[in-house]
Amino acid sequence: MKNKTITIKELLSKVKNESFRPLYDRNTIKQISKDLEIFKENYLKKSKNNNWFVTPYTILGSEIPRELLYTPAQNSKADYYFDLGFPGSEPFTRGIHPNMYRGKKFTIRQINGFGGPEDTNKRIKYMLKHGGTGISVIFDLPTTQMYDSDDPLSRGQVGMSGVAIDSAEDMEVLFKDIPIDEVTVSLVTHYPSNTAILFSMYLAAAERRGLNFSILKGSVQNDITLEEVVRSGPEYIPPKDCFRIQCDNIEFIRKNVPYFNFNTLNGYNLHEFGTSGVTEMAVAVANAIETLDEIVNRGYDIDWAAERLAFFWSISSDFFEEVARIRAVRRLWYKIMKYRFKAKNPRSMWMRCHVQTSGISLVREEPLNNIIRAAIQALSAVFAGVQSLHVDSYDEAYSVPTEKSALLSLRTQQIIQEETAVTEIVDPLGGSFYVEALTNEIEKRIIDEVDQIEKLGGYVSAIEKGWIHNKITDYFYREKELIDKGIIKFVGSNIYKTDEKLQPIEVFNYPKGVEERQKAKIQQLKLKRNNEEINNKLNALEDACRSKKNITEYCLNCARVGCTVGEIFKIFKKSFGLWKPPLFI
Repeated sequence: MKNKTITIKELLSKVKNESFRPLYDRNTIKQISKDLEIFKENYLKKSKNNNWFVTPYTILGSEIPRELLYTPAQNSKADYYFDLGFPGSEPFTRGIHPNMYRGKKFTIRQINGFGGPEDTNKRIKYMLKHGGTGISVIFDLPTTQMYDSDDPLSRGQVGMSGVAIDSAEDMEVLFKDIPIDEVTVSLVTHYPSNTAILFSMYLAAAERRGLNFSILKGSVQNDITLEEVVRSGPEYIPPKDCFRIQCDNIEFIRKNVPYFNFNTLNGYNLHEFGTSGVTEMAVAVANAIETLDEIVNRGYDIDWAAERLAFFWSISSDFFEEVARIRAVRRLWYKIMKYRFKAKNPRSMWMRCHVQTSGISLVREEPLNNIIRAAIQALSAVFAGVQSLHVDSYDEAYSVPTEKSALLSLRTQQIIQEETAVTEIVDPLGGSFYVEALTNEIEKRIIDEVDQIEKLGGYVSAIEKGWIHNKITDYFYREKELIDKGIIKFVGSNIYKTDEKLQPIEVFNYPKGVEERQKAKIQQLKLKRNNEEINNKLNALEDACRSKKNITEYCLNCARVGCTVGEIFKIFKKSFGLWKPPLFI
């Protein structure tokens, strides 16, 4: 046996030191690029399909071509400090907090909403009891479209797919015995008009409990995109007036409810309605730019305004695209705030976001497969460094989640947080040649679409001209065609279908008599309130709508005296008139 003069460890260390080439050294990059071309040429000679580039077709995907292999050559101009940096530091690509989930876990914020306010109150308490760390409330179709439960247009829809709210009294019942002074509350108000109405009712209910507005924390959506583009209601106010209400809400909330996110720019519903992930983010960013321009024009400091801005994204099934999208828009938003708006407060430069797994990716066939889909989507959101998360329940392809399925979605988040160790590392996919190249490509594509919107005269003008409606129509029809042809695949639905009869799942049963109860409550409210006071407050609101006054504070005055959702919306329609979206012209 030969004498050992050097250990394997020592030998390999010596070899590496002798041949060491810095990864991003210019000469190293040149050599990798040459070798990559040789590798590609040899691969393509042996490949039958000549498939170095493949375009993934996934539900709500952006169809960005992907190479077979990624190396430093595809990201040769990377600048660590300009493109990545450290978490909690510019450009925030790697996260907005230095220690991310080690310091504060992402908020588990499952959506609740069905039946009357007393029904949803019980579900909220159930979710908090089992470990939910935030509250999110969705409203039924009549409430969202701003009709009272006794309106003929509401018939058959009261309490379906959300909770019915007609007045501040209903808000009191909805949050009865729930510590809204301790836990954050997300009100899924969607529209600016609905935000002015429902958030005012939330504030009136909090006021009746003796709570000061300054301690309330949470979010409203307040997004013109939802009211003028995604909306399925029969009556629309004009975009310029809708945008004015959006900004009135921001101004009022920032002044009076300082810890509430006054604007959760909603990419989620737009994405689910029918756009690519790139368009989802470009539209939200363009809306945010125009909104902040208006707030600054009203005389407010950009840092004062922007630090409570938030975003809401849809997370779908192209795992690495979803990680890269969040990272890309976080970096882009930092650049916009720093270089376009000259913000100085780092918090103003944060792209803070809530995400929800994709509802449209849930299918009725073999619904238990939806558990897997939602879990994978949730994991990509966590890898991307989001602030709060909702995981869709497997039975949402049928109806509102049952208590059992809602608990399973809650447990999915808790398992990710507590059992996988993925939250112990900040930006675990950062530095991946693939993820960094994809992040750069997505950022470029978002910028290109924002540029198109700006050249149309800004986001409100883009809505008026039908640009976004056309984007939706084109994408929706193409997506449907790809699904019908089986190019976009759903396991158990359009591929790998089974002939076996599967065990039926438990489907949620809506509470009975909700519509009758809500109608009775409205009737009782109208009998006991002061009608002269009601008329005075509604008339004052109409005057505010027709002048330059902030309408949100007048909506709050209406909520305080017992005006209903439908009564306030009638004032908006009377004051602003109605508008026909381009799709229906």
